[in-house]
Amino acid sequence: MSEDNQADTSCCASCGIAEGDDIKLKECDACDLVRYCSEECQKNHKLQHKRACKKRAAELRDELLFKQPKSSHLGDCPICFLPLQLDLSKSTMATCCSKIICNGCNFANKIREIEGSLQQRCLFCRKPAPNTREEADKRRMKRIEANDPVAMSHKGIEQDKKGDYQSSFEWFTRAAELGDVEAHVRLGLMYRYGDGVEKDRGKEMYHLEEAAIGGHPTARCNLGYHEEENGDMKRAVKHYIIAAAQGQDESIKLLMFAFKEGYVNKDDLAAALRAH
Repeated sequence: MSEDNQADTSCCASCGIAEGDDIKLKECDACDLVRYCSEECQKNHKLQHKRACKKRAAELRDELLFKQPKSSHLGDCPICFLPLQLDLSKSTMATCCSKIICNGCNFANKIREIEGSLQQRCLFCRKPAPNTREEADKRRMKRIEANDPVAMSHKGIEQDKKGDYQSSFEWFTRAAELGDVEAHVRLGLMYRYGDGVEKDRGKEMYHLEEAAIGGHPTARCNLGYHEEENGDMKRAVKHYIIAAAQGQDESIKLLMFAFKEGYVNKDDLAAALRAH
């Protein structure tokens, strides 16, 4: 079957057999252009389909990459449901449940506990607050044992600060596999600078893209840097605009520069400033 007929997904792209009650067609693993009745047909059609598949896969990746996230990777405070600020000093993570709670809610809860002479407890899961660092570390390890990716990522950051890059790489890898966005950023940085691993531009870009898709504005801005280095200002500007809408300050500065150089029009810059 020729490439021209690949749009007809009701038939196997290789042998042409139509889908029926006893014949189920499966989409190509990388794209949505064709379907096959068997692994053998998919293998036989591989060389013919390779170019179109690669092109479509790249298009699908870009559709996912340049979609404006509904929120940042931090999401909302689980108590007041307001968006968490990108400035991490404005919130606190509870070691007992790995929930990130804004300082406003934490402060209001502390006042309530003091005025009512109440025991200090986690505002989300209501467990008593840890009395020592050792107790907090034990709680984090319990979260890790429960396959909590946020706890794993924080363990990786802890090991990274100690200079144990091999251990931090393992923790970040586990957390990233479970979907933690911050872990993808950390892995991207490790591949960029060669901390505990060999420098790998491809893997760095992959992890930055996964983080950007997950709503990490700094990772998004870094992707813009890379696109500028590659001479693709159109893609760079797209990244900066998305990051700006998430409240990332550096992206606004970069958009202002791009505007002066003629890469951004007045309307798009104004829209980015309003969204920021």
